[in-house]
Amino acid sequence: MSDKSCNVQAQEGQQLKKVAGPLLLWGLGVGYVISGDYFGWNFGLAAGGFWGLFAATILMAIMYTSMCLTIAELSTAIPFSGGAYAFARRAMGPWGGYLAGIGVVLEYVLAPAVIVNGIAGYVHVLFPDVAQWMLVIGFFAVFLIMNTLGAKTTLNFELVVTAIAVVGLGIFAYLAIPHFDASKLTNIAPTEGNSKVLPFGLVGIWAAIPYAIWLFLAIEGLPLVSEECKDPAKDMPKGLISSISTLVITAFLVLFLAAGNGGADAMSTSASPLPEALAGALGQAHWSMKGLALIGLAGLIASFNGIIFGYGRAIFSLSRAGYLPRFLSAVHPRFHTPYVALLVGGAVGIVGAILGNGDVLIQIAVFGAVISYIMMMLSAIVLRKKEPNMPRPYKVPLYPLTPYAALILAIIALFAGFFYAPKVILWTALVYAIFVAYFAFYSRHHLVAKAPEEEFELLRKAEEELG
Repeated sequence: MSDKSCNVQAQEGQQLKKVAGPLLLWGLGVGYVISGDYFGWNFGLAAGGFWGLFAATILMAIMYTSMCLTIAELSTAIPFSGGAYAFARRAMGPWGGYLAGIGVVLEYVLAPAVIVNGIAGYVHVLFPDVAQWMLVIGFFAVFLIMNTLGAKTTLNFELVVTAIAVVGLGIFAYLAIPHFDASKLTNIAPTEGNSKVLPFGLVGIWAAIPYAIWLFLAIEGLPLVSEECKDPAKDMPKGLISSISTLVITAFLVLFLAAGNGGADAMSTSASPLPEALAGALGQAHWSMKGLALIGLAGLIASFNGIIFGYGRAIFSLSRAGYLPRFLSAVHPRFHTPYVALLVGGAVGIVGAILGNGDVLIQIAVFGAVISYIMMMLSAIVLRKKEPNMPRPYKVPLYPLTPYAALILAIIALFAGFFYAPKVILWTALVYAIFVAYFAFYSRHHLVAKAPEEEFELLRKAEEELG
């Protein structure tokens, strides 16, 4: 860091308003993910069969639960909006912080580009005369405006649509349980040399991991709201633990009941697995078909809105510290929201949604997410050794087993993505290379010492010198 950058003062108005408590955090944490219960996970049935996907889901449930417990400790010790970036910066310096932060930015900026096409596709059925691209721009515009108007407005809306989506899963379970048929779980024809239990063999478990991730992807973004918590030391652990607990329950609920009603084979290619799972037992004309489809739309909107909220904070925190261009950290003078970060991320999302390949975008997003998982778990382990006396209002249980379990499973998940989608290596390497070059040649020489994460690091070094 240059001497000049150490003297740069933080821009005025770069503070976010504290509005979030445990309930709003639960709504955001579950809302980030809930669309994954309504679609996407079921394609893992074609990759691993029911029990292969079941085993992969167990592994990812362990990974995400362990990770949430670990980042609960990190977010109470380092309560800034940077999330993974702030943790890795404190533990491993500017390079570690940047690599972790860019992983989150890639995940959160690109995921809405994929989700919005799902929303627009559904609405296009109702309004066929409206072009898909107009719907994409329209939905982004509406939710960018709402996110700019204030965090409390956004989080209250998120809580409502998340609650609707969770209630929809409860309705699905109520209707599906009486018609559950265990024989339908294994109706996928096995490949040569394999059984109905694992129709694609043990390798099917490996191949199903990227789809099991869909049931939990983005929960790790909750610490991005740490700076806006009323009491992060108490509220963030409650929000993370309640969110992941809800998502583990809903994940296994939809996995068993969808496959056990509609059949694993049919569900493996379904674009709307929950309504179609009930169609055989209740008929196509049953109200649950349209009802669950509408509620599923609420789930998509919850994830879309929540992730927009998250990427605004991720870009804001990296910009405030100088890792990304400084203008991105401007805060709205009236609403105290990172409106420039929201708008720029939205512009990238719109272009990606209209011109990009959805498969490639989600592959890059998932890869970026897993990179951030690895960096966060390493941060927790490094900080326990580097700063054992750092105040930790919440401590991860069963340390060091918990972060090491998440770290090992994250590495497995990273290579599972390579195995099933080799193109992700090329595309992600290219995107990462561009960001790394920007940091190496420019932004690392212009870091801002007065950003909270940077100021804490300078203070720590000064204390060491005085000691």
